[in-house]
Amino acid sequence: MTATVPTAGAVPAAGAVRAARVVPVPTRAGKRARSRRATVGVLVLRVLLALVFALPLLFLFVSSLKPDLRIFADLGSWRAFLPVGPLTLENYAGVFERVPFARFLLNSVGIAAVTVVLGLVVNSMAAFALSRLRWRGQQLVLTAIIATLIVPFETLALPLVWWVNKLPWLELNGFSLALTSGWLDTYRVQILPFVANAFSIYLFYQYFSSIPKDLDEAARMDGAGWFSIYRRVIMPLSGPAIATVAILTFLPAWNSYLWPLMVVQTEDLRPVMVGIQYFFQLNVSWGQIMAYASMITLPVLALFLAFQRSFISSIASSGVKG
Repeated sequence: MTATVPTAGAVPAAGAVRAARVVPVPTRAGKRARSRRATVGVLVLRVLLALVFALPLLFLFVSSLKPDLRIFADLGSWRAFLPVGPLTLENYAGVFERVPFARFLLNSVGIAAVTVVLGLVVNSMAAFALSRLRWRGQQLVLTAIIATLIVPFETLALPLVWWVNKLPWLELNGFSLALTSGWLDTYRVQILPFVANAFSIYLFYQYFSSIPKDLDEAARMDGAGWFSIYRRVIMPLSGPAIATVAILTFLPAWNSYLWPLMVVQTEDLRPVMVGIQYFFQLNVSWGQIMAYASMITLPVLALFLAFQRSFISSIASSGVKG
């Protein structure tokens, strides 16, 4: 029995082997087309998300220019988001006639600004001690600070009112100092209890921990103390964290409503958020409410737009490190 050896030029019979699959090679034009489609898809998604967040603000600002009857008449259509119909600034004029808005605004700006400045100093120094120094009980203290984040403020409000009513204070009485008791109905009761913040300390702690500690050693070799390292080395490198903590401290101070309502009775000491209750007494004017809300929203938007890049950078870096 003889074996048949196929020659080099022999062609396989039909069906003996499967046909080779042709794999298309992507061309440069196809890659560009897919890239453009992906870019357009991302752009459309961003526009939709922007509309979701912007439409309530647009409704707020547009409604502040309309009379009450027009606001309710436009609620069932897209006209509610468009500056159409009779537009007027009477709502804004009515705000100043109904409440001492300038005084409320000045109070809120002062309270928020002082709270932010003191909060940056106190929280950054606490975070510096937790992240750069080494001392016994360090991790226990950090854990206790973070644990306070789960406690809602409403559970602490009433005990805190009792404590601030017992705290002493030095007041200038003529040319002498007098020791008084109680912080109620003052500016300090709206500022000092909220200077130290657990989340701000933790955010600074995370950011400081990402800075190489070789810088500390180099500074100490040059004769710098810990406070000089904090002031001249760490803080100048922590711009994003500072901007983020400033925003996160400013927002609660600006939006504070429950606490001033509990501890402040004098109208000249009230912040802007407490002033909104004036519009729900007697005749309710929704146009004036929208105008008032628009004016107290603009400072927050301006602050966020000014520091948005630093805010996003700090949150992103802290999330990666954490």
